[in-house]
Amino acid sequence: MQGEQRFVLQGVSWQTYVSLRDEVDTPGLRMTFCEGTLELMRPSVEHEAAKKSIARLIEIFALERDVPLYGYSSTTFRQEAKARGLEPDECYCVGGTLKEFSDIAIEVVLTSGGLDKLPVYSGLGVREVWFWERDAFHLHVLRGEKYEPLAASELVPDLDFGALARFVRWPDQHEAVKAFRSWLRTGS
Repeated sequence: MQGEQRFVLQGVSWQTYVSLRDEVDTPGLRMTFCEGTLELMRPSVEHEAAKKSIARLIEIFALERDVPLYGYSSTTFRQEAKARGLEPDECYCVGGTLKEFSDIAIEVVLTSGGLDKLPVYSGLGVREVWFWERDAFHLHVLRGEKYEPLAASELVPDLDFGALARFVRWPDQHEAVKAFRSWLRTGS
């Protein structure tokens, strides 16, 4: 299996980024733009499996706990005035459908060296960003224009990220989802 591939370009105009994003229709190609820096990334199979496991587990949690989450997967979000744009690995709105940007963005980080996504999300006004990195969740909440580390989600306060992480690590995605659903129903 091929690993993630990243390529970073400096001095890219907003218009070039938008044209590339709109015209390059390559499955799986992700673009992150922040004030003239453009990262092109092709996720690995491992990356996509982790993001899908996380999404399935969060959505089971939302169904079992009646949390109104509205998912938008890797939708492209852009804000010209802030010169920022990207496709989160997964994203959700809480309590209602998408207005302009999601409330929660989820990023799977398997390799280093890419653009720091927090300034991009800050420019878009995404309230919480959840990173999956080194087999654990790292949460951040937007306070003003900066993110601060967060111990538990303010938007989904009942979600136990320690337990969630245990199920994300399972090698069998289907069995992990079934086991997580059972754990949610029985509390053990």
